[in-house]
Parts: sequence; C-alpha cells; structure tokens
Amino acid sequence: MVRPSPTATAITTEVDPSNLGQPVAELLHISKVYGEGEARVMALDDLCLRVERGEYLAVMGTSGSGKSTAMNILGCLDRPSSGTYLLNGVAVESLSDDELAAVRNRELGFVFQQFHLLPQLSALENVKLPMIYAGVPPEQRHERACLALERVGLGHRLDNRPNQLSGGQQQRVALARAIINHPAMLLADEPTGALDSRTTEEVLEIFDDLNAQGITILLVTHEREVGERARRVVHFRDGRIAS
Repeated sequence: MVRPSPTATAITTEVDPSNLGQPVAELLHISKVYGEGEARVMALDDLCLRVERGEYLAVMGTSGSGKSTAMNILGCLDRPSSGTYLLNGVAVESLSDDELAAVRNRELGFVFQQFHLLPQLSALENVKLPMIYAGVPPEQRHERACLALERVGLGHRLDNRPNQLSGGQQQRVALARAIINHPAMLLADEPTGALDSRTTEEVLEIFDDLNAQGITILLVTHEREVGERARRVVHFRDGRIAS
C-alpha cells in the first residue's frame, strides 16, 4: 500500500469550519429528462442522495440506470431538469456558467476511466494545470504538485510524459491532479475500468488512503469488487436508488 509522506497531509482537503455540520453534497428530488415526445428519456426520476463529509460512497448499477447522469450533475457537468443540488450548502442551479466552471476547478476533483492527461506535458506539468486556472502562485504550484505526485507514489517520475508511464501510473497522475486544489469531493467514474487486476488493487489502495486522510469520495463503478471497497454502496435502477 502506498503511504503518505510526513508532509503529504498538506494536499488533503481543507474544510471550512462553517461547513462541518452539513453534507458535502445533497441531491433533493432531482429529475433529468433528455429528448421530447417519443424520444423522451427519464434518466433520473425524483432522486434524493446525501453525501456526508469524509464519506467513501460507491454508486453501482447497470448501463442506463442513471448513475453516470447523477455523476455528471454532482460534478456540475450537467444541470438537472428539476430539483435542487446543494454543494457545500450552495444551490448549484443558481450559479452562472462561469461560477460553475470555478466550482468544478476548486471544489471538485475528477478521475475517469480514460486518464485525460495532456501528452505533451510531463506528469508534474499535468498536475500543475488546475492550480494555474485557480491562480495559485508558481512557487506554490511546483511544491504542491511534487507533494501530490509523491503522495501517489510517483515522486520519482515527475518529468516523465504520459507515454513513458504505465496505465496505472497515468491514473496515479490523474489522481494527483484531481486532489491538487483540495476538493470538497473527489468524483471517480469507473477509475479502474482500463486497468488490470494488480494495478486496480494499487489504485484502490490509494483511494483508501485518500479517504483515510479525510477526502470525500464518490465512486461510480459496475465492478462489485471495486464497489465493495467503499464504506457505503447505493444501487441505481431506472433513475432511482434501488437500495
């Protein structure tokens, strides 16, 4: 298991004391409809979901169950047709597009099945990117990016480009990038889908460690073994929580 260095806690989530008594995220009677007439699809149907601070939650379900749509709404990548989404107590639907972009960069971290690393940049430069958009000073960007990569076991591969890294190493870079701005919540959509079983275990151990350090994690997966690593599992069916 990859363990944090003594200074690695500097990159974990920084919690506003005023938010301690409320969940990180709350979906209240969320519905999402795509299309019209005969092409109308109800992707989410009056969905209610509460994500507690520091929780490790897995969302599972078959294709078309609504889990990815819920992830997109939680990640401010899509807006609901109706209902309320509260992120750190703020009604997300009231935010402008620019405000949503700022929320995605500062409040949320994303990890996907495909790593979405820029091939022309080194691991270190890829991890620095969210801090550039957040206006973090250059000297802080370098220090924090080095710490984040060491945190995921890649302190020795700072200058390597993605094509010089294995799939598991690329996902670790993506993880370091996802937590670099101290997100309120880490959203992981099938993060082990492109990895072999050994590498999957290594990446899941990093998720375990991040959650132990206080980072809130919501993981979408169709793999039972992956979902069982979370502390709570919810199953989606037909746009609702089945269990």
